[in-house]
Amino acid sequence: MRPIRATTAAAAAFALVTAVLPTSWAAADEDSPVAFATTVNGDPADVYAPAASDVSAALPVALLLQGANVGRSAYSAYARAVAGYGFVVVVPDHRRTIYGQSGLFPEEAQASWTLSWARGEDTRAASPLKGRIDTGSLVLLGHSFGGAAGLALTTGACAPPFCATPAVKPAELKGAAFFGTNNSPPGGSGNPPVPNTVPVALVQGTADGIAAPAAAQGTYEAIQAPPKMLVSVTGANHYGITDTQAPAGAAPDPSAQTVPQETGIRASARWSAMFLRTVLGDVWSGVWLWGVGDAVDPAVTVRYVR
Repeated sequence: MRPIRATTAAAAAFALVTAVLPTSWAAADEDSPVAFATTVNGDPADVYAPAASDVSAALPVALLLQGANVGRSAYSAYARAVAGYGFVVVVPDHRRTIYGQSGLFPEEAQASWTLSWARGEDTRAASPLKGRIDTGSLVLLGHSFGGAAGLALTTGACAPPFCATPAVKPAELKGAAFFGTNNSPPGGSGNPPVPNTVPVALVQGTADGIAAPAAAQGTYEAIQAPPKMLVSVTGANHYGITDTQAPAGAAPDPSAQTVPQETGIRASARWSAMFLRTVLGDVWSGVWLWGVGDAVDPAVTVRYVR
């Protein structure tokens, strides 16, 4: 796709297009009003969702797989923004030991665990989401290590260190959108093929100093089954979707971010959610994703194969 300059005209067009599209998904820059704590297979987790008055359809589940040693609370703004597009966003803290190091390291089995949680939550009498969850639709969000775990799951492969517990790709998995994620091996010796069985979007900060933009580009090219998308968020670095630039416990990014934190969060949430809504069958989201978004959103440049 042709790069779009961040001009005043483009920004005005973006605001106009967003304003006139259906509120069921276009109002997603509003924070999600439903938020509560839970546990998923014993892991503490935060849940975000829109109010019942904002949507009429059942809500698909979006599992957010965290970056290595990035606590779930660091994703509150991003998770709320994605939820505002009509998702139940579940953000667990999954602690385990890999290569002798204990920390927050997601794994593929969390997808099936989250589906089990969703089925129980949809019928729990005291749940604010009782009867509101589409338990037949799961999508993945992910950051860095968590995105790599999710990417492996889209292929159905059990790939160490992302598969500590034997995991099967759930039939309910419909699509994925990952930030700061690639499959480049250490040393950058090329990207192995990604035989994905569901659509995948990669969202990548152009100023990422940990997961290089070139590695994301190589991974995008290695993704075998369309639709696929690569969204480059101008000026965002590796922590462009977290609440702050220095999440406690996480390795710092040596590359400075050049856009406000909120800009990276909102742009990343917008494109992740719109991609996922499109692959779930929402026609209006597809109109924006394939025909409007890249032309009017000054925060990104986009490549895709439909």
